[in-house]
Amino acid sequence: MPEEKKASIKAEVFSWVKVIVSAIIIALLVDFFIIANAVVPTGSMETTIPAGSRIMGLRLYYDFNEPERGDIVIFKYPDDESVDYLKRIIGLPGETVEIICGKVYINGELLDEPYLSEEPTGDFGPYQVPEDSYFMLGDNRAVSKDSRYWHNTYVKKDKIIAKAFVMYWPSLKWLG
Repeated sequence: MPEEKKASIKAEVFSWVKVIVSAIIIALLVDFFIIANAVVPTGSMETTIPAGSRIMGLRLYYDFNEPERGDIVIFKYPDDESVDYLKRIIGLPGETVEIICGKVYINGELLDEPYLSEEPTGDFGPYQVPEDSYFMLGDNRAVSKDSRYWHNTYVKKDKIIAKAFVMYWPSLKWLG
């Protein structure tokens, strides 16, 4: 094989290696800085998000916005920060959360929760949400292990990883 042909093949291979390595680096940067992926292992968020679903969240969202009641977020589980959880923000900093006969009250006012498919039961609280912290509940209250049961009841703002925005498996669903 002529030297010119060998050089051309080497250049072509090197060009493809650069493209592949660049794509891998870009994918890692996007995953680390922009997009968070999560798998929902249990039915704690059903019917909004079925067990086994895969979720994407925006890591940078809360760098520019404050967490709001109703946001579905990916966060570090307060009792074991090596584990990521996905729940809905219910209580905001400084609020009092109380659950009476399954209904959530924020500062004494009944919270409208149209995303619940079943009528929850039970009494919990009252909980006084500390500054810079949030009270989390799953949408399927009967099976959700959430702020009501954790040793460390609240999630600090700096432990919120991302705002969930899309379920991409098993079907596509925008989460807001």
